Amino acid sequence: MPARSKRALVTGITGQDGSYLAELLLEKGYEVHGLVRRSSTFGTQRIEHLYRDIHEAEPPLVLHHGDLADGNGLARLIREIRPTEVYNLAAQSHVRVSFDQPTYTADVTAVGTLRLLEAIRDFQDAVGCQVRFYQASSSEMYGKVVETPQRETTPFYPRSPYGVAKLYSHWITVNYRESYGLHASCGILFNHESPRRGETFVTRKITRAATRIKLGLQKKLYLGNLDARRDWGFAGDYVEAMWLMLQQEEPDDYVVSTDETFSVREFCEKTFGRLDLDYRDFIEIDPRYFRPAEVDLLLGCSEKARTKLGWQPKVSFDELVALMVDADMELARREQVLRDAGHEVGLSRH
Repeated sequence: MPARSKRALVTGITGQDGSYLAELLLEKGYEVHGLVRRSSTFGTQRIEHLYRDIHEAEPPLVLHHGDLADGNGLARLIREIRPTEVYNLAAQSHVRVSFDQPTYTADVTAVGTLRLLEAIRDFQDAVGCQVRFYQASSSEMYGKVVETPQRETTPFYPRSPYGVAKLYSHWITVNYRESYGLHASCGILFNHESPRRGETFVTRKITRAATRIKLGLQKKLYLGNLDARRDWGFAGDYVEAMWLMLQQEEPDDYVVSTDETFSVREFCEKTFGRLDLDYRDFIEIDPRYFRPAEVDLLLGCSEKARTKLGWQPKVSFDELVALMVDADMELARREQVLRDAGHEVGLSRH
């Protein structure tokens, strides 16, 4: 069997983080394999620019149908791909949705990680090849924080089914590292956003609505707790930290954060302000968007990642807001053109 090249398997490759990570790995010469769930609709918009010329690509990007709920399928995929690195980014990752679908969240986000670790362990035992594993842990594991800022040694206190599921994933990864010698690292990532963020997440919901309001496509934005404070960074910066963790000689766990905190209200103020609007004129509070158990403050301390990995965030909070607003303004303008074209067609028929 020839020596393995740098070959990565990325679960959740069609998500925000997965798309940025795939870009980074391809730039570094990896052969990248992505896990994609079967669906009646295509959900690959975030990576279309990467696999559009898939047959000519060098190194290649290959997509595989699979699911974290299918342990046998994961084991077969690991045997076929023979990855040198596995990045587990797949999850039911919406905190509010996890209250409505706690069982599904636990099966995919928690037990799904166990299935993947078992597949890797069996492969290593069978062929003797080391696989380096990255687990996407979450600042939501801190939940009702017991100290500020939160660092690797801070006790966890999750406040949602999502946070609890991520905590299981985190500890089972640590357990497999200590029990079986797996090169397995956890990145405790604080909130990270981008223009590729899903529109149901609060930051993207805000930038999408603000730009539509600016162009007269929308009148109001309904939100929940404006006083919740988060440590917000840029997803493109954070995937670099993931990669750096798997380049270390010894596996470990790292907080990845900007070490600054801003409220949802401040995010609204900066977003609408960039469009010369006053957010107070357009936002209304809807109790439906409050969580059953709220997380009021998350603020990371990424000193360990900065010291040991040599990592640091490059995009500031203001730059992140500008990046998202500008991208969504382009999207809103295209929407406006389509609306106006449709309106003109409608008038011509009368």
